[in-house]
Amino acid sequence: MERKDDAPVLGIESSCDETAAAILAADGRILAELVLSQIEDHAAFGGVVPEIAARAHLAALDAMVRQALRQAGVEFAGLAAIAATAGPGLIGGLLVGTGYAKGAAIAAGVPYLAINHLEAHALTARLPRLGGVEFPYLLLLLSGGHSQCVAVEGVGRYRLLGATLDDAVGEAFDKTAKLLGLPYPGGPALEALAREGNANAVKLPRPLLGREGCDFSFSGLKTAIAQLLAAEPPGALHRARAADIAAGFQASVTDILGDRLAHALAMLPDASAVIVAGGVAANLAIRARLADVAGKAGKPLIAPPLRLCTDNAVMVAWAAIERLRLGRVSALNAPCKPRWPLEAL
Repeated sequence: MERKDDAPVLGIESSCDETAAAILAADGRILAELVLSQIEDHAAFGGVVPEIAARAHLAALDAMVRQALRQAGVEFAGLAAIAATAGPGLIGGLLVGTGYAKGAAIAAGVPYLAINHLEAHALTARLPRLGGVEFPYLLLLLSGGHSQCVAVEGVGRYRLLGATLDDAVGEAFDKTAKLLGLPYPGGPALEALAREGNANAVKLPRPLLGREGCDFSFSGLKTAIAQLLAAEPPGALHRARAADIAAGFQASVTDILGDRLAHALAMLPDASAVIVAGGVAANLAIRARLADVAGKAGKPLIAPPLRLCTDNAVMVAWAAIERLRLGRVSALNAPCKPRWPLEAL
């Protein structure tokens, strides 16, 4: 089929609990951008329920894509390609998004691209509006499912420098928030509560601090919080005490991430920049520490706008554009991969 390389690209994201569609021009301009959060659907369960998420994606996706097309002023047949997140993520949501994208690509006669969710985060910093960062650069991917330091050497070329040995940092935020009785999603609620507290009021561990390499560990910190709360007097936890614990937890995580970044930079001295991505990158205290560490190493810290830190379809469409430029499209029988490490690309 003839490919329209200068036409817009449709991206679809449905790997977890956000349904998203975006259309980008070939030069990276955002022509349409829609995200539908499922937070209310999952809040009562204290976390994402995969079956509920998949049904919600199925119910919302077609209308969202068609609204995005109207906003962008294009039709399916006028697209250069249609891309969807094919992993990693929850299999039900991945099947909804990729199935829709494949069917639309067949009907429109345009290429389909199966996009790795982690690669989409990794390449977001190359959007022209964010400065179009040059390879190689250091990616710090911080989310509910991932804590990784990655050397980004090119499209499809990634070298893992360090990763979590247990819990991801976003998972640690959510579990600690739950222990404190905060609403789902826990990360933003804990950050807000931490602003009221004194981080020096509680003593908490900093796992792996100062250790060689840039692996992470957060399960011990989470356990320390649980033990601290178990020792509290019976009854409801006073808000001031909860705020101090939240502040102490956030300070511990911030110290850990700053230390791990310093070690990662020593492992990749030719990095052009430090990129922080993933939902935890929206935490302003963490951003400030990472910017300080990167600055001392003479590297700029680039963090996407807050809305592009969490799951979104802009990053999916941009990753597709990067791959299209290299002639890398996917077969229509390309499978979903709930586990799909960057190094396997």
